[in-house]
Amino acid sequence: MADSLDKRAETPAPSGPPDDEPMTVLEHLGELRTRLIRALLGVLPACIIAWEFRAQLLSFLLEPFSIAYRRLGLGDKAVMNYSNPPEMFTTYMKMSIVCGFMIASPWVFYQVWAFIAPGLYKRERLYAIPFVIASTLFFAGGAFFAYYALMPQMYETLLGMGGELPGAALVVQPMMMITQNVAFATQVLLAFGVVFEVPVVVTFLALAGVVNWRQLLAFGRWWVVIASVLAAVLTPTPDAGSMLLMLVPLVGLYYVSVGLAYAFGPKPEGENPGGAAAT
Repeated sequence: MADSLDKRAETPAPSGPPDDEPMTVLEHLGELRTRLIRALLGVLPACIIAWEFRAQLLSFLLEPFSIAYRRLGLGDKAVMNYSNPPEMFTTYMKMSIVCGFMIASPWVFYQVWAFIAPGLYKRERLYAIPFVIASTLFFAGGAFFAYYALMPQMYETLLGMGGELPGAALVVQPMMMITQNVAFATQVLLAFGVVFEVPVVVTFLALAGVVNWRQLLAFGRWWVVIASVLAAVLTPTPDAGSMLLMLVPLVGLYYVSVGLAYAFGPKPEGENPGGAAAT
C-alpha cells in the first residue's frame, strides 16, 4: 500500500488546462456578456476622445479622396455635400464610433483573449501580451497600408470614370455625399485591418497545436486561391493594380505565419526539434 501511494505521489499532474472544470452553456454566455460589456466600457471613452477631434479625424480620413481629386484636376479643393441638417451630426457620430473602436483595439483584443484563455493550457496563457500587441500592430498596419497605399489610387480610379462621354454633349461629374464617403472609407480601413490579422490567427492555431507548419505549407496553394477571391471581393475598384495591392500582402503575411509556426509551433510527428526527420 505504501509503495502504491508513493507511485501515485510521483505521478505527474495532468497536462490539461488548470482549473479545467466544464462550463455550462449559460456560464459561457455569461462570460461572453461580461467580456462584451468590458470591451464596450473601454471603447466608450475612446469614442468620446474621437468626438472631440472629429473635424481633424474627418479631414485625415478623407485626405486620400482630396489627393485623387486634385490629381484629376477636378479642383483645388475637394467638395463634399450633405443633404439634410442632421446628416453631418450622424456622420461625425458614426466616424467617432469606428475611430473609438480602433483606438481601443488593444483593450478589445485583450477581452477576446480573456474569453478564450480558460480553455488554454498554462503555457499558452503566457501568450496573452504578445497576442494583444501583435493583434493591435497588424490591425493598425492593415488600416495604414490601405490608407497610404491603396485608397489614393482607388479614389483616382473611381473618380476617373467620370468626364465627358464620347459622341455626346454630356459630362458626367461626381457629386460626392459625405455620409457615403465616410462609410466607404471606414469600411475599407476596417476590412484591411481584419484581413491583416491572418498571421496572428494562423500563428495562434499553430501554437495551440491545431495545425503545424507542414500542414500550413501544404495549404499554401489553396490560400493563394482564397486570397485572390478575398482581394477581388474586398477591393472596391475593378483595376488589377488595387487587387494586387491586397493580394500580395495577404499571401506574404500567410507565409510569414508559416515561418512563425515553424519557429515556435509544435513539430510534426517524426520530426525532431532540429527539423530533421527521425529515422
